[in-house]
Amino acid sequence: MNSFLQFFLLLPFFGFVISLFLPSTKEVYISRVAFYTVLIQLLTLIGFTVKWLLIGAPDLDLKEITILRTVGYEFFIEFYLDKVSVVFLLLGALLTFMITTYSRYYLHREEGYKRFFCTVLLFFFGFNLAILSGNFETLFVGWEIIGISSFLLIAFYRDRNLPVKNAFKVFSVYRIGDVGIILAMWASHHLWHENITFMKLNNAQLVNEHLQNHTFIGVFISLGIVLAAAAKSAQLPFSSWLPRAMEGPTPSSAIFYGSLSVHLGLFLMLRTFPFWENQTSVRVAIVLMGFTTSFMAYFMARVQSSVKSQVAYGSIVQIGLIFVEIALGFDNLALVHIAGNAFLRTYQLLVSPSVVSYLIKEQFYTFTPKAISKENGFSKRLANTLYILSLKEFKLERFMDLILWKPLKDIGHKFDFLTLGFLYLIFIPIYLLGFFAFLYKVELPATIREVLPETFAFIGLVLVFKSFSERRSPFIAWVLIIMNYFWISLAISFNDTVTINELVIYLSGSLIAGIVGYIALLRLAAIEKTINLNQYLGHSYEHPKFAIFFLIAVLGVIGFPITSTFVGVDIIFSHIESDQVLLAFLISLSFIIAGIAGIRIYARLFLGQHIKTYHALSYRSS
Repeated sequence: MNSFLQFFLLLPFFGFVISLFLPSTKEVYISRVAFYTVLIQLLTLIGFTVKWLLIGAPDLDLKEITILRTVGYEFFIEFYLDKVSVVFLLLGALLTFMITTYSRYYLHREEGYKRFFCTVLLFFFGFNLAILSGNFETLFVGWEIIGISSFLLIAFYRDRNLPVKNAFKVFSVYRIGDVGIILAMWASHHLWHENITFMKLNNAQLVNEHLQNHTFIGVFISLGIVLAAAAKSAQLPFSSWLPRAMEGPTPSSAIFYGSLSVHLGLFLMLRTFPFWENQTSVRVAIVLMGFTTSFMAYFMARVQSSVKSQVAYGSIVQIGLIFVEIALGFDNLALVHIAGNAFLRTYQLLVSPSVVSYLIKEQFYTFTPKAISKENGFSKRLANTLYILSLKEFKLERFMDLILWKPLKDIGHKFDFLTLGFLYLIFIPIYLLGFFAFLYKVELPATIREVLPETFAFIGLVLVFKSFSERRSPFIAWVLIIMNYFWISLAISFNDTVTINELVIYLSGSLIAGIVGYIALLRLAAIEKTINLNQYLGHSYEHPKFAIFFLIAVLGVIGFPITSTFVGVDIIFSHIESDQVLLAFLISLSFIIAGIAGIRIYARLFLGQHIKTYHALSYRSS
């Protein structure tokens, strides 16, 4: 049965590929491909599950392919299936089938009909890949696919500025959470001295032997996992992104943020539970996070004026409680709770347009305010305080801005004096100086040689900060992202174990995509005369194929799993020593901010209200 796991990935992938080549005017064919792809997946999965239960429900493990093997390192794709995987696979197939059926009619004659179904199938492929993953590397591939799918579906109404802004916010939070997974993967390489599989994590004796002698690194890995799960499942302090994600179409809100995507953080916690179950401090932290999130989200849900926002915060409340259940060891209860919450939120979101329409009419005839409220037992001062805090969402958005986005922008704005010519004039000589330092590193004093990797990594990080905050030239922002990869490769080259071939693997994907993207920017500038990053330009309206072409270039530059850079990032981290925590943090942050900066360039150039005034004005929000 192990080899049959591949079918659950190949089917949605082929469905996605077929959808790409269908004409956008053929709604019937587009919807049928999605409908039958998910239907076959669901029926096959039900039959597979029955047979799997009849043979005793064994854990299945399949090492599919080794992509790269070097001395002391192996990047391989691994699949793993247990009861957690089966529950999530069935849940994903059933709900996606419902959504595709609903969307066939709901989105009829919508301009982005094909784009919607293609993105849903891409998400479905990424979801199955993440659920069936047998190691962190495979999980991260699916994790990234789900992230970009989320961005595209929230920004579905791409001629409106607010959906695009919210899509970018959600993608940014996802990327910040990715820091946790990247650092957890790096630390686990040093803890296990291999790419540990989830199958081996179930070996309690093996895990305890390693953690007894490496308590700190065990807690570090667990906290990285918790950070990634909290960002993905909208727990504190990341809760404010979930209502913003509701700007997409109702079906995508239902499948992503009501049922599947928002529960992936819980899946990550269940999958890694054997690793952190004996770390009491981590379990206490998860319980506190879950209870605090549920408490705050409960009051925020009660003051929402939008039904979709109310459903979003209601879902956050339940997800916080599920985190508590997982931390207390009630995994079966958590799985039942996840399924119940997913079905309920999907149903609520799908019927919300009809319910709102009904209640608007009903309130004119039979509306009566509630005589008894849950807050009647509170003092007036406490009730008013909670009301204002809930309206302001406990200042979570402001908190994230102060501790994260504002410092990034402030650092970037320090370099507003840079022009493209000045950039080449200053940084190329400095890079050449660093390259000569690498060539003659043996002659350098030990104290200087030890700080150079962190210094070069910091220079690369500053460059992506500037790219993130750049508001004038997309050429400057684009070149800064490419330069960042060269500085990281220079920083890691001081490690004697890294080889030239490994650096070439790391640089080749981003460099090729970078050249392609730069040529695309030149072409766009020639067509549109002036392009800048100070506002949304909406060029996808007149250049839709150009927008897709540039998006692919962006994905290649930011290390999306379509180029060698994605594998190269894992190689780079395998060469960072266990005592180089600062270097690991700087490189991981550079990778994450570079991804955010790249998507920002795409969003500013091709999404939002079109800059040309002869196009019809769209609504600000959906």
